[in-house]
Amino acid sequence: MSQSYRRWVLTISFLILIGVSMLGVVHGAVDISWAELWSILFRKAGHLDAMHHAVMWHVRLPRVLLAILTGAALAGAGVLMQALFRNPLADPALIGVSAGAALGAVGMIVLGATLLGGAASWLGQWTLPLAAFVGAVLASILIFGLARREGVVNATTMLLCGIAINALVSAMIGLMTYMATDDQLRNLTFWSLGSLTGAVWPAVFVMMTVMVVLVAAGMFLSSLLNALLLGESQAFHLGVPVELLKRAIVGLTAAAAGSAVAFTGMIGFIGLVAPHLARLLVGPDHRYVFPLSGILGAILLVSGDLLARIMIRPSELPLGILTALLGAPFFLWLLRNNKSL
Repeated sequence: MSQSYRRWVLTISFLILIGVSMLGVVHGAVDISWAELWSILFRKAGHLDAMHHAVMWHVRLPRVLLAILTGAALAGAGVLMQALFRNPLADPALIGVSAGAALGAVGMIVLGATLLGGAASWLGQWTLPLAAFVGAVLASILIFGLARREGVVNATTMLLCGIAINALVSAMIGLMTYMATDDQLRNLTFWSLGSLTGAVWPAVFVMMTVMVVLVAAGMFLSSLLNALLLGESQAFHLGVPVELLKRAIVGLTAAAAGSAVAFTGMIGFIGLVAPHLARLLVGPDHRYVFPLSGILGAILLVSGDLLARIMIRPSELPLGILTALLGAPFFLWLLRNNKSL
């Protein structure tokens, strides 16, 4: 594939993302006309509906931007995981990062008032995201420590540790679900299904910071990730600091997936499907796979959120259910038609 073709794919994908994002801003339980959107965005003179103005600035824009950033973060984390394990079926949930975030959030919902006392009310709306993020980081540190032997981290051991951590976390979440009150159970169920209804500007700014770091690091590491595809021994002989690269991958994955899960709950298949689609379009070169995966992940999540809002409006479907219903059959179709897997 030529560089010009890959650049065209990136450009067209970015334009599609802009178009889908604009649709996400104007459509929902309350539709905003394109003329009103233009007036609100560029502060044109004339009559502006106050309700539409409030809906756009305080609901739609932060929601669409958080969807873009979350989708890109999940896709970027998926690229890193698939490069680390050299397996297109890997995603952040594979090594327990998402499970750690889920345990942190569920623990806060069920035991937060007991463990934190007055601090829970002081943290306010940040309590749940912080708990989920801390859970993701602690799970990553634990798995990385268990997989390390004599200064070397074995990817296979890390995978097995992730499977064990996922099983343990599932049991602990089940236990806390059994202990939860009716109100806690409703909150737990709502969070576990995934949603962007809690999108606020501070969350957007936090995710934007995470994405700046992820994109900068991902593009810097792209050549090293390409070398890692040859195998750890070959990459080492090519001068790649393999162990340091593994630490960077796990740290970036924890930050990206942990932040995404913290603000939106459990949303699956984005980190699995987007990188695979990107490789089908531009090949295995991470200099193009990484940015294209981010764009495709954003398109998938913005589109999924738009469908969730308009399919049964004025109500909306849980986003995690919709991504699974659409993502699982699509991924099975990809597997069926890709002879290399």
